[in-house]
Amino acid sequence: MLTLHRVRAVRLTAAEDAEPLPGYAVVVDGDRLAAVGPYEELVATYGAARVREWDGTLAPGRHEPDGAALLEAAYHPDPREAAELGTEPLTGGALAALPMTEARWGASARRGLQRLLAAGTTSLAGPFTRPVVRTAVHRSGLRETVTPDRTPEGTPRRLAPGAQADFAVFAPDGTCLATVLAGRLLHRRR
Repeated sequence: MLTLHRVRAVRLTAAEDAEPLPGYAVVVDGDRLAAVGPYEELVATYGAARVREWDGTLAPGRHEPDGAALLEAAYHPDPREAAELGTEPLTGGALAALPMTEARWGASARRGLQRLLAAGTTSLAGPFTRPVVRTAVHRSGLRETVTPDRTPEGTPRRLAPGAQADFAVFAPDGTCLATVLAGRLLHRRR
């Protein structure tokens, strides 16, 4: 199914200083970008596409260089534990005081990944040594890569036809409105 994402502007690269292109949009076909260009041109060509409108700037998304530390050296509390543990990740002595089973590590990693998606993260650095964390990362769709400006395949992270449809939409205040991985909307701010 074709989806046309209409936004205020599109930033073609992950570089923070990349110039946003006002009035641009992207078309997603499956897990790939089919087209990037001015909205009016894309709607004329892809008129049958479903349209999603976002009040922000679409970009390749964030790279999290501390992915392994965030998921393997921190515990992300379950909301049901908020009264006892709070809502922020626990590290150091607070983490050491918790009885951590593999199941608890896996659940923590999934909650941590949800936080990353909510921040517009589309790739993160590993490696992940805990099998349950590695499985959670793999299932999330987030790409594991070493460098922030390269895909796992080594090509520059850039919005271009044929590229993997991994991107995020950021509001003018910098908050993430949506995160899309392989063409799938995995986070949407309510």
